Amino acid sequence: MERIMAQMPIVIGALNSGFLQTLRLFFITLIGAVPLGLLIAFGSMSKFRPLSMLSKFIVWIIRGTPLMIQLLIIFYFPGLVLHKQIWGGGETGRFLAASISFIINYACYFSEIYRGGIQSVPVGQEEAGLVLGMTKTQIFFKVKLMQMIKRIVPPMSNEIITLVKDTSLARIIALQEIIWAGQAFMKGSQGIAGEIWPLFFTAVYYLIFNGVLTVLLERLERKLDYFR
Repeated sequence: MERIMAQMPIVIGALNSGFLQTLRLFFITLIGAVPLGLLIAFGSMSKFRPLSMLSKFIVWIIRGTPLMIQLLIIFYFPGLVLHKQIWGGGETGRFLAASISFIINYACYFSEIYRGGIQSVPVGQEEAGLVLGMTKTQIFFKVKLMQMIKRIVPPMSNEIITLVKDTSLARIIALQEIIWAGQAFMKGSQGIAGEIWPLFFTAVYYLIFNGVLTVLLERLERKLDYFR
């Protein structure tokens, strides 16, 4: 126990650094995937058939393959084809590749949630808006949008919670997120510090962060109750 307590500051320092990287990847993914997912959803619902087919094909590919494989392809494949590393070297390049991979992956999942939310609003409401002289843009923003948001909050919440845990997959390209930090510390330590106990501490970080997100998302859902 004394040896564990002596190593604790080093472990916590390494995990804090990794967790900050995890947070960066999480927030950048949300900032990119939320609007991109909406664009893909509009593409999937487009009456222009080539655009609709292309959007649905991209979603099918991304949802049908593991995120880990997508990370490897996006990070390594351009280098195999162009014979040079387009992402740049070091942690910055790895973070950029991981961010793009996560944004594309989650945008495709979000797009299906958006599409389901938009299509769940009764068609009669759009027809009523047209009768009142509203444009389709006005109908979307003033009639459909808030109702859609109410419907998509629960499934979006699940995806956001999943995203927190999926960031651990970035270690496959050696991005120094929290799991990588825990594993690297274990491998680089001797004795009791090299055992598995440092990795257990990563669960505490995930639990606390997911707990905060759960509370915030539940509050958002309650505020949208008036759309029932």
